[in-house]
Amino acid sequence: MKRRMGLSRILPIKGKRAERVARPGTLKVIDLTRHAGDRLRMRWDDAPRVPLAKEFADRLLSLGMLIVLLPFLAFVAVAIRLSSSGPIIYRQVRIGQNRRGMSRGGGASTSYYDVYDRRTLDLPGKPFIIFKFRTMVDGAENRFGPIWASKNDPRITLLGRVLRKLRVDELPQLINVVKGDMSLVGPRPERPTFVRDLIDEIPEYAVRLRVKPGITGLAQVKHHYDTCLEDVRTKLRYDLEYIRNLSPLLDLKILIRTIWVVLTMKGSH
Repeated sequence: MKRRMGLSRILPIKGKRAERVARPGTLKVIDLTRHAGDRLRMRWDDAPRVPLAKEFADRLLSLGMLIVLLPFLAFVAVAIRLSSSGPIIYRQVRIGQNRRGMSRGGGASTSYYDVYDRRTLDLPGKPFIIFKFRTMVDGAENRFGPIWASKNDPRITLLGRVLRKLRVDELPQLINVVKGDMSLVGPRPERPTFVRDLIDEIPEYAVRLRVKPGITGLAQVKHHYDTCLEDVRTKLRYDLEYIRNLSPLLDLKILIRTIWVVLTMKGSH
């Protein structure tokens, strides 16, 4: 029987080792920012409901962007095909919005997460397939396992480094927004393996599933890629701040800030 991969394998912990917390039977209010000296507490019921107007605007705007960007997307697709072997579009399972409340599935814990059976997942949130331009060598996850990308990651192709710096690899997720799996702005979706271990480590991590995941978000424009557990805690503060202050104006500010982050290549590997 395979042993489930822990955070020590998929996410290195910097500084003193993080203390384990009790498995959340119910959502426990914890201090997420002891290391920063400030506090951010939030319960599931504190999160506001997302208005339907936001979902409609997200889908309409994403569809328009896909049409306008179609020639550029085709150019990138050809470049990927010519530069390395493997599929142009990389598909991966992510955990999306939880519309069921804080109850978790009743299935037994397994070493392999069957994305088509939410009872097997035993996780809050709906699994979906995310689309990205492939930036790594073909079969990278099969060889190296589910680990976070790092600086000078040997799995990333030469063209992939450029696409990641410019965040172009995320553009196919406009399809996910049109399908209703994601929003333009929101917390970034994570893989089932990471979500389960992060909820065990940081119970309030589940609150970010209260809204649809986004292509960009407050955490993405304020912080760099995750490389350790402290990065996750920091970005979680921004995610909860976004959920608490959800508004069209905030979304607009984040989208404008995203353009600046892309142009300056801030926070990219």
